Amino acid sequence: MTRVRPSGTSDTDLVVRLAAPGDHDAVGDLVASAYAEFLLGPDDPYLARLRDSAARAAQADLWVAADGDGELLGTVTICPDGSPWREIARPDEGEFRMLAVSPAAQGRGVGARLVELALERARAEGRRGVVLSSLPQMSAAHRVYARFGFLAVPERDWQPAPGVALRAFRVAL
Repeated sequence: MTRVRPSGTSDTDLVVRLAAPGDHDAVGDLVASAYAEFLLGPDDPYLARLRDSAARAAQADLWVAADGDGELLGTVTICPDGSPWREIARPDEGEFRMLAVSPAAQGRGVGARLVELALERARAEGRRGVVLSSLPQMSAAHRVYARFGFLAVPERDWQPAPGVALRAFRVAL
């Protein structure tokens, strides 16, 4: 467990920890609300995948950020080698997915702390870089990634489904 005080928060500490099974429903709701503006509506087939935090926790490392009162503010899925959640990482790279911050907590440094976590974990594993995929319209997230040195790698852009274009980003460690 890591305690930090992100910029823009009150005196409450931010606790970053692996998600517990009791967190899964709240994490699913948080991710769905954070991604809502990018979905095709309540019938978007990707919504079920966003909500399925139990599968992410079983097949990857599901992290949460909570305030001192235990309220979940954000989450990120870090994808280890062999995880079916790994999509574009090469063997010497870390990868994270579904970074989401509760709409009420956006702008308080929660997303930045979760990116720091992903970079720290990749460094500890001896990775040479970290990659992620993002929708082109997720400009607020792109600004956070840019602050950490992530650069677009258009040769690794891809389409997981017809009509869904994802941009790839990478930072060297």
